[in-house]
Amino acid sequence: QTSAQPAGTGQRLTDGGQVCSGSPRPAEDSRCRWLRFSSWLECVCVVTFDLELGQAIELVYPQDVKLTEKEGRGHMVCYFPGCLGDTQFSFRLRQSVGRRTSRFTEDVYNRDAPVTLQREVSHFFGYVYFRQVKDVSVKRGYFQKSLVLVSRLPYTHLFHSLLQIIAPEFFEKLEPCLEAVCNEIDQWPSPIPGLTLNLPVMGVVLQVRIPSKTDKPGGSPVKQIAREVRALLFFSPTLLPTIHELDLFRSVCFQSVLIHLQMLWELMLLGEPVVVMAPSPNVSSETVLALVSSISPLKFCCDFRPYFTIHDSEFREYTTRTQAPASVILGVTNPFFIKTFQTWPHIIRLGETKMAGDLPKQVKVKKLSKLKTLDTKPGKITNSMLMLYQHKNLFPYYVYLYLQGIQRKRPSEVQSAILRRHLLELTQSFIIPLERYMASQMPLQRSVTPWKTPPQIRPFSQDEFMSTLDHTGPQLTSVLKGDWMGLYRKFFRSPNFDGWYRHRHKEMTQKLESLHLEVICNADLLGWTKDKSEVEIVDLILKLREKLIKARRQQLQVKDGVLDKLEAFITSIISSLPEDLQTVLGTH
Repeated sequence: QTSAQPAGTGQRLTDGGQVCSGSPRPAEDSRCRWLRFSSWLECVCVVTFDLELGQAIELVYPQDVKLTEKEGRGHMVCYFPGCLGDTQFSFRLRQSVGRRTSRFTEDVYNRDAPVTLQREVSHFFGYVYFRQVKDVSVKRGYFQKSLVLVSRLPYTHLFHSLLQIIAPEFFEKLEPCLEAVCNEIDQWPSPIPGLTLNLPVMGVVLQVRIPSKTDKPGGSPVKQIAREVRALLFFSPTLLPTIHELDLFRSVCFQSVLIHLQMLWELMLLGEPVVVMAPSPNVSSETVLALVSSISPLKFCCDFRPYFTIHDSEFREYTTRTQAPASVILGVTNPFFIKTFQTWPHIIRLGETKMAGDLPKQVKVKKLSKLKTLDTKPGKITNSMLMLYQHKNLFPYYVYLYLQGIQRKRPSEVQSAILRRHLLELTQSFIIPLERYMASQMPLQRSVTPWKTPPQIRPFSQDEFMSTLDHTGPQLTSVLKGDWMGLYRKFFRSPNFDGWYRHRHKEMTQKLESLHLEVICNADLLGWTKDKSEVEIVDLILKLREKLIKARRQQLQVKDGVLDKLEAFITSIISSLPEDLQTVLGTH
């Protein structure tokens, strides 16, 4: 268990274990003071309605964080829904070109985090709590403000839970409350995959477990946390069962389109352009985020905007009719978009949330394979056709379980688990043959020798992969029939395949580098140097140094002691060389 305790009076530990003193110089203050805060959030913004300017950023905290004109005026202020009461939703925006990020910190976190929960490199997430209530003291008669948490982390459930704690208090006390909250967050431990953390804020302690890439897909984080805190009976934090998953049962996400769930999965897998027309920002953002997560543990590598408005600075980019729609999912609420996006290939129209046990009426009238006509009634998906199907006379079993759960009043988390299990089984059936083939392209471990560069990973051959499907294809694990090969061919043309392949190739390359380091460490390097010239020895030292630097920069996972042993060897060899060479090598 990790607690959020400072390093000591007047001191704070950095992520690298170094201590920032209690009286840093001005240039160091921002870097040291907000290091832990920045591992969770980029900043917190307050957006308000100004009588002269319209929506405007009133406050950004920490105050030294600078948003560019595009990030601020071009993006942040356009997500101002104008709904009466309290509304929570999410958005996603591009960061401006040239903004610097902490690459070392991101490499450490992203190395151990599931690929679907890694820090975004080129985008920010915005988590919003908007309030609009009548206020006679204001000229327009309404109090209108948004509290926005800006982060690179896709921790939807955690940050919306955090907003539910701090936003109501903030709207009463304003800036002093915000400053206190940010200082508390700056005391939180950094998010480390695999650890359970206690995060205190405003008298409440949120207990969360940060998922790790070693977790079993579909496992329950609630059970993992419960085991870790069973002995702490005197301590009763607020336990968050997940930091990122949405409740698919309570949200509108899949209520009206439940029967089309497999079709939605295919659209996400292939990175097809999709517009989600929703009645409100929270429905829009929840639906888009749920769709993106439907192919987990595969990462959705296309663009997606949980809530997109006509004021967005990229409005023209996505609404142009001079070229085919991009691979993007847009969540919209403005009726203006019905006409703007009428030529898009896939449109999902959602109605208000309904918890009824009956299926949508159109399911009883039309077969799934014939849903190709434009129809903007709630629950319809336009111009989409299934590539996979169950037996024509069989009703999808997950729908039966889901509806049975409504009648029996099963807990919402159980209903959500039914849908997630079905989606996970679909994705695993599709991705396992790809993973198996990719693993076969890895060179044999015995081919890694200390005196040669690591062997290359064999290239991915689509034709060769397709030839393996008869014996290792998804039909071995899935009851679905249909054009599996056609689905793979379309997948190969999507950004999702490119993202998956790049990630797997990088992991395999790093594995080869780690194996090479371990083989070098076990070799008789001292014996090798005995009959070698100074030039050859210096060349070896420089190459080993380069490999060590690269290993530490990339945080390669090697056996304990390997890097220290190689470093000790380098030091020992340098000390045996003439003084002039020692001087030269010692300065590099």
